[in-house]
Amino acid sequence: MANHASAEKRIRQTEKRNLHNRYYAKTTRNAIRDLRNSESKASAEANAPKVYAMIDKLAKIGVIHKNKAANLKSGLAIFINKLS
Repeated sequence: MANHASAEKRIRQTEKRNLHNRYYAKTTRNAIRDLRNSESKASAEANAPKVYAMIDKLAKIGVIHKNKAANLKSGLAIFINKLS
């Protein structure tokens, strides 16, 4: 357990940040899933910029690593290009 006031504050901050990060990560994962379940190339291309922006924001605020963001975006681009 925390023995100092600063440690207790740090625990409170961490819980709040975890909740915030979990929300954004889950929302982005859902958007990626929806994009991958797209049937038509047109709808996938229309949604891609929004999903890319969400991924970039996660990388910028440190929820995911920048290389993971690049890999996700690359995989989505490959998926979209394979659609007919």
